[in-house]
Amino acid sequence: MIEAHATSKYVRTSAQKAGLVLALIRGKDVNQALATLRFTRKAIAEDIAKVLRSAIANAQNKDGFSGDVDKLFVSACYANQGPAQKRVRPAPMGRAFRVLKRTAHLTVRVSERPEKIVAIAANATGAPAEGASKRTRTAAPKKPAAARKQAPAKKPVRKK
Repeated sequence: MIEAHATSKYVRTSAQKAGLVLALIRGKDVNQALATLRFTRKAIAEDIAKVLRSAIANAQNKDGFSGDVDKLFVSACYANQGPAQKRVRPAPMGRAFRVLKRTAHLTVRVSERPEKIVAIAANATGAPAEGASKRTRTAAPKKPAAARKQAPAKKPVRKK
């Protein structure tokens, strides 16, 4: 199973904002993820799409890749917090407020979907194979309705 990743560092957005968009594509096929990013109305979606395309290209260049991009899916994607640029904003009466211009490191990891192996547990007649028993779950007998209901607790009487 081929796995490849791509990272973009020092992207000018907060990790929290990027994480919202990354959650949309996590676990999806790469084609579906690219389509989702194309129609997402967030500015960071373009940068994430670039990182995803780079991860796909990295997977194609790895040894052992099957050549079928349709088998790739986004196995992991996350945004780590990068260094914040500290700036000063003038405030009233000669004071100054600090402004943090945050950055993020975006990572997208793609891998090939494992092929599904289907085991046949029935013989030619359609009956279950030997050793393959059908388990049934038995439920506990239900209690009568009168026993299930509990009488409401009486409120204590306060004497004056």
